[in-house]
Amino acid sequence: MAKKTKEGGKKEKAASEVVSTTTVQEPRKRKLYREVAAAELRKQFAYKNPMQTPRLMKITVNMGLGAAVGNPKIIDSAVEEMRAVTGQKPIVTRAKKAIATFKLREGVPIGVMVTLRRERMWEFFDRLVSVGLPRVRDFKGVSPRGFDGQGNYTLGLKEQIIFPEIDYDKIDVIKGLNISFVTTAKTDDEGRALLSQLGMPFRA
Repeated sequence: MAKKTKEGGKKEKAASEVVSTTTVQEPRKRKLYREVAAAELRKQFAYKNPMQTPRLMKITVNMGLGAAVGNPKIIDSAVEEMRAVTGQKPIVTRAKKAIATFKLREGVPIGVMVTLRRERMWEFFDRLVSVGLPRVRDFKGVSPRGFDGQGNYTLGLKEQIIFPEIDYDKIDVIKGLNISFVTTAKTDDEGRALLSQLGMPFRA
């Protein structure tokens, strides 16, 4: 019986691989930016060069957990919840210096954070403004005061349970989130216009 050559084995392996025929859908918010928002921003601010049009660069989601000093298990649940919400494994943040008043030692885990870019960033933004924020109790829009003077915006949420990915029955403690939207805008007005065009519900 003839032995199989390495080349023949590779061909058989390649033939047996499953190839997906499903078309990859472009994230809704990125499509909105490309087809509508970018043009509206160029019209509103009269940019001479299309490259001046502000765009969303990244989203940083941070969960500070001061209670983890006394209960380290909170970090484990926070990691799983953050992974469920963002679709990406978070990194654990640690204390940079010791603070005796809070019984905090250097290097102790005190939070988790994720930096989202490209498709995951757009998908998270879509879920946040379309599903998450409308689930906030007595929601009347987000504050327009969270800009830093350079077109970046930070939003604070008191509860992680606004995201449908969180299993309410498995929650050990209510955790807050800080979400930062980093843009290429030069001013707060440009940053606000960009996020508004993408569907961020700012209060009037």
